[in-house]
Amino acid sequence: MLKSFAKKLLKLIGWKIDIVLPKEKKYVLIGAPHTSNWDFPLTMLTFWTLHLKIHWVAKIQMFWGPFHYLFTALGGIPVDRKSSKGFIEQITTRFDEADEMVLTISPEGTRSKTDHWKSGFYHIAQSANVPICMAYIDYEKRTMGFSQVLYPSGDIDADMKIIAEFYKDIKGKRPQNQGPVQLKKE
Repeated sequence: MLKSFAKKLLKLIGWKIDIVLPKEKKYVLIGAPHTSNWDFPLTMLTFWTLHLKIHWVAKIQMFWGPFHYLFTALGGIPVDRKSSKGFIEQITTRFDEADEMVLTISPEGTRSKTDHWKSGFYHIAQSANVPICMAYIDYEKRTMGFSQVLYPSGDIDADMKIIAEFYKDIKGKRPQNQGPVQLKKE
């Protein structure tokens, strides 16, 4: 019922879905660009059309009061962004213990413009030995989708070039908030 509702609602509001599910049962799904609060409900509708159980991380401040139960039920994993100690190991353990797991991450980490992406998605995928699936929400074309899978090679710079190429023509709701698809220069 939820699947049918989500499909009809997306069609009603003029959105298309272009998805080829990866054959893998465990992967990190990165979503970009993330420039609007509307990204979350549109993304949830998309996952409901697939009947796909996802997990996602968000700042711990979102998980207060009744939202804690709602967001946890929707697959949310609260994270304290001020303390990254052990986060990758915790998520890797979740992957190891699960038969199936899709972890969605917005590598920009915020809806505001940034000059780089956070590298946690890459390190999680590499540590858990799972691929990265690239997802997008293109407001210009009113299309959401994912299909391309990347197995981290260990050469993060080369892999980021592939990821940047995938996202080069995707437009968020607020394109002025899209930063470059690159990691922080060290």
